[in-house]
Amino acid sequence: MPPIIQAERLTKRYGIHRGITEVDLEVREGEVFGFLGPNGAGKTTTIRILLDLIRPTSGTARVFGVLSSGDPVAIHRRIGYLPGEFTLYDRLTGSETIEYFANLRGGLDRAYSKRLIERLDLDPSRRFSEYSKGNKQKVGLICALQHRPDLLILDEPTAGLDPLVQQTFNEILFEAKEEGRTTFLSSHIISEVERTCDRVAIIRAGRIVRLDTVGALREMAAHEVELRFGEAVPMALFADVPGVTNLVQEGRMVRMLVTGPIAPVVRLAAQRDLVDFVSREPTLEEVFLAEYETSGRAAASASPVEPAAGL
Repeated sequence: MPPIIQAERLTKRYGIHRGITEVDLEVREGEVFGFLGPNGAGKTTTIRILLDLIRPTSGTARVFGVLSSGDPVAIHRRIGYLPGEFTLYDRLTGSETIEYFANLRGGLDRAYSKRLIERLDLDPSRRFSEYSKGNKQKVGLICALQHRPDLLILDEPTAGLDPLVQQTFNEILFEAKEEGRTTFLSSHIISEVERTCDRVAIIRAGRIVRLDTVGALREMAAHEVELRFGEAVPMALFADVPGVTNLVQEGRMVRMLVTGPIAPVVRLAAQRDLVDFVSREPTLEEVFLAEYETSGRAAASASPVEPAAGL
């Protein structure tokens, strides 16, 4: 089955400034794909190219197997899009705004739109100019979701939402996934990606520096391991195990960091009088920060990075 989104060596430059550089992505049908990076990393630039709102300097982007610049109208019919920053018609009420976009789409289940309004706890009677940031975000989400698109492209979707509404939004994403629909979710909020996504790409300074499942990313990071034995064991026992660093011994207890598979440490410890074993799984945030530290050092040792364009 062809990927829903496919980007190959996608590059965008704004004059001498960097946008994105040789971005390769594949988003599979039915998954929630996280696009993680801080502001200015290149997330919005990538999304705009996928939607043919801007054209790449080089490389190609395909959505539903169609070149993004080849037939953007056909692509947009099947997409629900929430931009990171948007403005709508200030004098229209929330319900009038939602109705307006529903009419543009045509053939919608209006009962589903009403359910979204209720679930996201939106007062549709107020004018858009009167809404808080969070309520404006709710209107944008409803407009993106109400036609049940095959692909959701959401740029920072939970900005301004309170925790309860964020939880409801996550439930809606999971429901879309169960229906076989696909979500491409851009965010700089690590916990959001960790809760909702199947796979995640980490982008730094316009380049993809890591792409894998959330679980695999955690496994590649260092686990904090604490071993307690019935009697003191030599710390050197674990020194030659691949991936083991930061060994510390305190009496009958040995602490260490383990990067990569933890099974060799477990097997070796089991050969002794092991009383207790504690391993703390790293969070995605720790993986993210470690990856940024590593790639930042690599970038510093290479040629100077061109200034970012802010996208």
